[in-house]
Amino acid sequence: MTGLRRDPWGVPQLWADDVDQLAHRQGRATALDRAWQIEVERWRVEGRLAERLGPDGLGWDRFARRARLADTAARCFRRLSPATRRWITAYVDGVNAGLAEGAAGAPEFAATGSAPGRWRPWTPLGVFLVQHILFGTFPNKLWRAQVEAALGAAAVGLFAVEGPDGSGSNAWVVPGDPARGRGPVLAGDPHRLLELPGVYQQVRLACPEFDVVGLAFPGVPGLPHFGHTGHVAWAVTNAMADYQDVYREHLRRDGGRLLVRDADGWLPARRHVERIRVRGAAPEPVEVIETPRGPVIDHDRHTGEALSLRTPARVEADLGFEALLPLLRARRADDVTEALRGWVEPVNSVLVADRHGAVRHLVAGLVPLRDDACRWTPVPGWLPRHRWSGRYAENKPVEVTGIAVRANDRRPDVAELGIDFAPPHRAARIGELLAAGTAPETVHTDTRLSAGALRALLDRLDPAALDSAARDLRRRLTAWDGRMAAGSTDAGAWAAWRAALVRRLHDHPRLRPLRGPDRYDALFAPWTDPLARIGHALDGLVTGASRLGVDVDAVATAALAEVAAAGPAPAWGERHRLRPVHLGVAPEVGAAVAAMRERVALAGDTDCVLATASVPGVSDECWRGPAARYVWDLTDRARSRWVVPFGASGRPGDPHFDDQLPRWAAGELIPVPDADLTREGDPS
Repeated sequence: MTGLRRDPWGVPQLWADDVDQLAHRQGRATALDRAWQIEVERWRVEGRLAERLGPDGLGWDRFARRARLADTAARCFRRLSPATRRWITAYVDGVNAGLAEGAAGAPEFAATGSAPGRWRPWTPLGVFLVQHILFGTFPNKLWRAQVEAALGAAAVGLFAVEGPDGSGSNAWVVPGDPARGRGPVLAGDPHRLLELPGVYQQVRLACPEFDVVGLAFPGVPGLPHFGHTGHVAWAVTNAMADYQDVYREHLRRDGGRLLVRDADGWLPARRHVERIRVRGAAPEPVEVIETPRGPVIDHDRHTGEALSLRTPARVEADLGFEALLPLLRARRADDVTEALRGWVEPVNSVLVADRHGAVRHLVAGLVPLRDDACRWTPVPGWLPRHRWSGRYAENKPVEVTGIAVRANDRRPDVAELGIDFAPPHRAARIGELLAAGTAPETVHTDTRLSAGALRALLDRLDPAALDSAARDLRRRLTAWDGRMAAGSTDAGAWAAWRAALVRRLHDHPRLRPLRGPDRYDALFAPWTDPLARIGHALDGLVTGASRLGVDVDAVATAALAEVAAAGPAPAWGERHRLRPVHLGVAPEVGAAVAAMRERVALAGDTDCVLATASVPGVSDECWRGPAARYVWDLTDRARSRWVVPFGASGRPGDPHFDDQLPRWAAGELIPVPDADLTREGDPS
């Protein structure tokens, strides 16, 4: 008996006679529900967006070709064991079997004059690469180089907000009591771009070997990051490890050859030219270059140097996909940790718990051991000191006792692995709530901001230097409870003052040198835009910008006066509107997004546990936040709960396109499907 059944929320429940048949059914179900989404991901892997979308897709296509994403995916696939290759190929066959039917219900294909193509066996590995190539640390290194050139090396630390996007993920575990028959509870919420359709796909995968519920990446088989087998559950957060390096490269052309500077002189670099087809325009040539360090991804417009990228996945020709099947077969915590020993990237902080009460933590992934300078900025590729040693940090699973929280924060087990960590507030706040007995499903919804540098700044402003309206606003904000509730006008006023403060710092003469001509490709603007980076690093700047000659108190006073003079600020939920990330090629999707924005008022903020992120000074709209929420109950999986921001289907007009949105916005969860599939008839 094999087949597909859907729960009341449209979540696919898949049953097959063996793992390969099950992979085929997972691929087909994904194609039926998410045809446009996964085809866009394939085009991104292959650097072929512009072929469908026109010149707007060129920036990504150039990067994908230069970074050699498709080639890396193919190399990693060839290194897999025969059984894993067969399993992934079965998934791809299922995708190809379902794409035509899925595309028939997706209006984006007609809107762009596109048709679905054929997936290759290595395409799922490419999809995973696309989702995570910019998830690491290398764009931050470009930004630090920009700050150092504009303001000097001493200023770099002022922008060292621990977490480049001011957001991250939460995961926590409450221990069980095996003597009383109560297992642990593992819960959390990954914070990512709020893409439409969602980046996580709820699914149940069952065969005679296992029966697992979890969150899949559309286009990737199995459940790499979040799953519950009924016996053991696992969840990840970003370990904030630094595992990507950028090298400055000197290139020289010698007739038909391209040479790159190395420690031993000038060596030949691999080079070829590809042509990117562009809808409505002439093809665009792109030069693809690879040095001994890695592919050249960009050029520094100020120095003329090429910039190459080195990552473990390309160096080792491995992404860690050998872990995916063993994860599904896991029955104990040690099975999960053993499966993840071979994980490569992204580097994750993993919590694991099983029904017997065992709880483990490990850092999964490869962090190269090399010179510390490589962690900060692009370094000269020709200097031997910057070579990778060929060794990686050793990470061993550890037993966890008591409540454990992971929120991208700096902890002893990860402190030596990176530079950029999230501020400690989220982790501390989650710990406080759990210790007070707050239910795991309620922890997700906490909206209290930390009492950080901005509050201290308000407290020290001299009321005598303020006019009466600004004085009243200051008094109101210092008395505010710090909760970013959707209906709170105090939270709205706080956000207005914060935004004005960011804009005024951005305009300050001492920080204006950051606004010079662009050094890098426009693709990296989210990481190198000074206004956005000031918004992300606001706490650090108000604490230390005086070292650059900035009178922070005067700037804050002027921002307070500006907001007070503008009159009453709207409630936070009126400013903090949902802004899903999507290509916007079909009117049907645009209309659905407009309706969503009117239906939900968001609470939370970047530094809350409910981390619905915005960029102060740029926009209060929310484009990043909990891409899913889950509570894995190890006593009885049927008591587990989850939710995603939108729904199971990627087709506008489908009843499950965004039916979970109201519950997600309200902090509510829905049941995971757990009925016995073998006793309910053939669901084919």
